[in-house]
Amino acid sequence: MNKAALILRNARITTLDRARPQATALAIRDGRFLAVGDDADVMGLADAATQVVDAGKRRVIPGLIDSHMHVIRGGLNYNLELRWDGVPSLADAMRMLKAQVDRTPAPQWVRVVGGFSEMQFAEKRLPTLDELNAVAPQTPVFILHLYDRALLNGAALRAAGYTRDTPNPPGGWIVKDSGGEPTGLLLAEPNALLLYSALAKGPKLPYEYQLNSTRHFMREMNRLGVTSVIDAGGGFQNYPDDYKVIEDLHAKGELTLRIAYNLFTQKAGEEVSDFTRWTGIVKPGDGTPMYRHNGAGEMLVFAAADFEDFRQPRPELPAKLEPDLDAVTRVLAKNRWPFRMHATYDETISRALDVFEKVHRDVPLNDLHWFFDHAETVSDRNLERIARLGGGVAIQHRMSYQGEYFVERYGAKAVERTPPYKRMLEMGVPVGAGTDATRVASYDPWNALHWLVSGKTVGGMRLYPSANLVDRETALSLHTHANTWFSREQDLKGRIKVGQYADLAVLSDDYFSVPEERIRQLVSVLTVVDGRIVHGDGEFHTLDPGLPPAMPDWSPVNHGSRYWKSDAAQARSNALAAALCACATGCSVHGHAHGLAQQPAIADDVQGAFWGALGCSCWAA
Repeated sequence: MNKAALILRNARITTLDRARPQATALAIRDGRFLAVGDDADVMGLADAATQVVDAGKRRVIPGLIDSHMHVIRGGLNYNLELRWDGVPSLADAMRMLKAQVDRTPAPQWVRVVGGFSEMQFAEKRLPTLDELNAVAPQTPVFILHLYDRALLNGAALRAAGYTRDTPNPPGGWIVKDSGGEPTGLLLAEPNALLLYSALAKGPKLPYEYQLNSTRHFMREMNRLGVTSVIDAGGGFQNYPDDYKVIEDLHAKGELTLRIAYNLFTQKAGEEVSDFTRWTGIVKPGDGTPMYRHNGAGEMLVFAAADFEDFRQPRPELPAKLEPDLDAVTRVLAKNRWPFRMHATYDETISRALDVFEKVHRDVPLNDLHWFFDHAETVSDRNLERIARLGGGVAIQHRMSYQGEYFVERYGAKAVERTPPYKRMLEMGVPVGAGTDATRVASYDPWNALHWLVSGKTVGGMRLYPSANLVDRETALSLHTHANTWFSREQDLKGRIKVGQYADLAVLSDDYFSVPEERIRQLVSVLTVVDGRIVHGDGEFHTLDPGLPPAMPDWSPVNHGSRYWKSDAAQARSNALAAALCACATGCSVHGHAHGLAQQPAIADDVQGAFWGALGCSCWAA
């Protein structure tokens, strides 16, 4: 009998396999689960070469899967970005920003690119432009808040070339003062092109640094227990040019996430040309279990782009939506390409379904595993239509970041089923969960799991009645094996089951018993992908395979920037930052110049000290 390469024992394993829902041990060989059962049975598969890990009775789950994120684009830029994800106060965020400004050399920018909401801050607001300019009078600072606005300080305005003569693009507003000069506030109304075209004006990482950056982003996902993602493409992400970094990492065996990628059309009016060309280059399923093509979308046609900015009215889409979408859908159906389509509103879904039903009469769609993304306001009637065509819905926790804005515009009653994921499950529609990271919402899956079971925003507002929520096991299923339908890998991963891919996470605390609010604090202390340990922390830190420091050396990643968890979790991040840091000099104001990024949240009773509610007196030091 084949012996195991790796055995995990003394664990509390949630398998999500109905035939054996719980176990205490598992064995792995050749990247697959070889056995799942009791310690005594599984240990019989050990020999002198087997690595045996004692889980210390920790909870073990299948590796988390994100059915909608932008990991390829995010990886190219991760090392450049200061993360405000999960940061509890604006005071903390601004201290982190000031520290990064101090270490960032000219002509580089300091960037905070999404993943947070002003509602998560104790102060319930964003920084003012005056505050940004006080913190960074010379260094360009760019802050993207969701896809509704960007804040640029004066140095960033100059670097990006925005002047009194710069016209507003379609669907965007460059806010100007009474004298006609740009203030630094850019608004999506509702087209976000202005925001990410401004971001694109900043310096980019060279190729070698992009390789390193992508590895660090994948490792951050591993730290959170994520082992697979479906990449939804993105603006300015051209195929195949912008996929070179991820493909080169795959060729070198350095991927620590399984990635299935969709292709996103890049230019209005050329959608049919894009997909016709791509169907001649690559076929769905091409690749390996670690990196494979998954079809088209999430942008199929620009005429159907209903932007998810709930501060703005629902956009009225043009009459060309139907003919444009019909032409693209026929190309995809003819070539048997699965597809996904961004659709925030039920009105958009209705019009798209009219097209899909028409195409289906000529070329069947019901075996393609096609699906809508987002679907916050989808109706029961349209869910029935989706089901009849064999489609699905991939949901994300965007409402956790924008729920307050939705309620302000549409009311508390309307928000109770946005999206109606409990109803989708009851109707038998394939449903999977994701994050839409990194710009619209955070990449942290535990935030999404918390949203699914609590119905709360990151600001604490309860959106949904209990009847519209799901239990913790169902939520976990939506972030694991339910997502395999969207990449057509149902029998390959998503469960801890003999024969499936050996992907798992050992958790820092027990997901099934921690208080609800502590779900967001969970991380993985041991992550396995394809049978390999790719991340270890805490008592498993000696098993961590290591990673070169982030490039460049002033990268926020080298100074503790990542998803902010509890003080204990942040302390581990700070220890890593200190280990990587080669700087021994001290700042006359703050001591060690990197200390600001490593301090815990300030106490509530001192938040009103200097600068009033803004808290920390070192912002403008």
